[in-house]
Amino acid sequence: MSKILVVDDEHSILTLLRFNLEKAGYEVIQAMDGNQALHMALHEQPDCIILDVMLPKMDGIEVCKELRKAECMVPIIMLTAKDEEFDKVLGLELGADDYMTKPFSPREVVAHVRALLRRSNQYSQPQEVSKEEEVLKLGVLTVYVDRYEALRNDELLRLTPKEFELLAYFIRNRGRVLTRDHLLEVIWNYDFTGDSRIVDVHVSHLREKIEDDPKAPSYIQTVRGIGYKMIGE
Repeated sequence: MSKILVVDDEHSILTLLRFNLEKAGYEVIQAMDGNQALHMALHEQPDCIILDVMLPKMDGIEVCKELRKAECMVPIIMLTAKDEEFDKVLGLELGADDYMTKPFSPREVVAHVRALLRRSNQYSQPQEVSKEEEVLKLGVLTVYVDRYEALRNDELLRLTPKEFELLAYFIRNRGRVLTRDHLLEVIWNYDFTGDSRIVDVHVSHLREKIEDDPKAPSYIQTVRGIGYKMIGE
């Protein structure tokens, strides 16, 4: 049973999400402020976090930032009210994987959680590879698709789910020029239309983890005005 940490300072939201997530078969733990959320995320080992932006003691953006700084790569869904000023790109830049606006339907939240959990990886140590498993290789990079594991020079990479998906898609499509809009559609597949900064931010983070010199990349090449291309053998 997957464990979901729900963080919100409104009892009604916590009750609504807890009921629907437990109905969908998940274990639910809760926090009502940023400090408690950070502690629980680091010590309770949730499989996914639903994190409100506006929280007492420490806001959701800062919680997200601290978790990624601590190399906690659990998938994070950010929540914000429709009338709150929030830069979704900033949230994603700091390490969030998904973004939802209140009011939302419980069914929508459960769908987002399921999608993230399907793609997430617990980053356990590499195991023996079965013959049926899809393995992608490029230079010093090896991607075990079914286990959501990526290695560089046989060392496990600490990737968020979106960074992993992006890397796998780039390798599968090496040599092809991929536009930012195309990457938005296939990797994020919901409404971030026209906000190509999201792609640029994730590519920048991915380069920092797979390139010897992110400022002179040998794998992910920028195609000016269009998008990106994966190169290498």
